[in-house]
Amino acid sequence: MTDPLQDPSFFADPYPTYARLRDAAPVRKVPTGSGGRHSYLVTGYAEAREAFTDPRLSKDTGRFFAGRPSQRDLHPAVSRNMLATDPPQHARLRALVTKAFTTGAVERMRPYVAGLVDELLDAWPDHGPVDLVESLAVPLPVTVICEMLGVPESDRRLVRTWSSDLFAAGDPRRIDAASHAIAGYLTDLVAARRASPGESLLDDLIAVRDGQDRLTEDELVSLAVLLLVAGHETTTNFIGNAALALLRHPEALARLRAEPQCLGSALDELLRFDPPVGIATFRYSTEAFTLGGTVIPEGVPVLIAPGAANRDPARFPAPDRLDLDRAAAGHLAFGHGIHRCLGAPLARAEAELALRSVLLRFPDARLAVPPEQLPWRHTRLTRGLTSLPLIV
Repeated sequence: MTDPLQDPSFFADPYPTYARLRDAAPVRKVPTGSGGRHSYLVTGYAEAREAFTDPRLSKDTGRFFAGRPSQRDLHPAVSRNMLATDPPQHARLRALVTKAFTTGAVERMRPYVAGLVDELLDAWPDHGPVDLVESLAVPLPVTVICEMLGVPESDRRLVRTWSSDLFAAGDPRRIDAASHAIAGYLTDLVAARRASPGESLLDDLIAVRDGQDRLTEDELVSLAVLLLVAGHETTTNFIGNAALALLRHPEALARLRAEPQCLGSALDELLRFDPPVGIATFRYSTEAFTLGGTVIPEGVPVLIAPGAANRDPARFPAPDRLDLDRAAAGHLAFGHGIHRCLGAPLARAEAELALRSVLLRFPDARLAVPPEQLPWRHTRLTRGLTSLPLIV
C-alpha cells in the first residue's frame, strides 16, 4: 500500500481520503514515506480527542530519535522546540509566553490589527484581480507576530521567506537550510536586543533568561523561532481557507455580508470545515496501548488528524456541509489538551477582522479561477492555499 497522504489529489481535497480511512478504522496503520516505514493515523473524533490528552503519546522527539542515524540537518531550535517537549518542561516553557496570547492581551491588540487590515486592503484595486493570500492572509499575521517580537520591518520579508521554506514538502535540503537561516537570524536578533532593549515579547523572554535564569540560551532562541513561525503560518491558512469556504457557499457568504456581527460566532464552523492544520505534529507511543480498537505498539509514530476528526459524522452530522448554525465549538482545529494552540485567540481575532473587512469593503468579490484550479500547499501537516485570486 502506498502512502495515502502523499497522493497528489490529497493536497487539493484531503477529505475523501480521510473519510475512506476513517470508515475503515478510526485508528489504523498507514505507510509513511518510503523505506517501509509506518505510522498510526487517528482519524476519528473521539479517538483524536483522547489521543491529544493521552500521556502515553509523547512529543519528546529528541528522545524518540536519540541514537538513530539521520540524513537531516535541521537546526535544534526548530527540531527541539516547545512543541517537542513533555511535562514538566513543556509547562515551564509555555507559562513564559502564555500571557502574551490571553484573550485580554489580544483584545488590547485588536485596534492595531484592525488598522493593519485597513492598510493592506487600501492597497487593493477597486476593480480587477487581487491575490487574497499574497496581499492579506500572508502579510497580516506575519506583520503582527514580527511586531510582537520586535523584528525590524526591513527584515520581515526575509523572515517570511524562511518560514515558508520550513513547510516546503518534499524538499528536505530547503527545509534544513531555512531552519538554520531563521535560527541564526533570531540568535543575532537576541544579541541586538540585549545591546539595545525594547518592550517586545522577545525582550520579555530575554529578561527571563538573563534575570531569572528560567530559560537556557538554546530554549530562548527555540521559543523565538516557534513563536515567529507558528505565530503566522497557520493563521495565513486559516484566513485563506475560510475565505474560500465562504466564496464557495454563496448562502453563507450573503448571510455574513448582511450580518457581519455574526462572523465571530461563525469562525468555529469555518475552522471545523477546513482547518489550517490537517495533521498535528509528531507524537510517538511510549508503551503499547489500545486506541479506537487498534493496538498501537510501543515506540511508533502516531499522527492525529484534526482535519479528519472535524469531519467525523459521529460528532458532526452532515460534516461535509458548511452550516453556520452548527454548534461547532468542540472542533479540534487548534488541537486539544496541554498542547492546544497557544495563539488561538490571536488567530481568531486576525481572521475575524480580516474577513469582516473584506466582506464589507468588497461585497462583489468572487473567485477569479475555477475552484479546482486553485493551488494548494503540498504538505500533509498544514492545509492552505498558495494563492487565492479574486476579482474585486
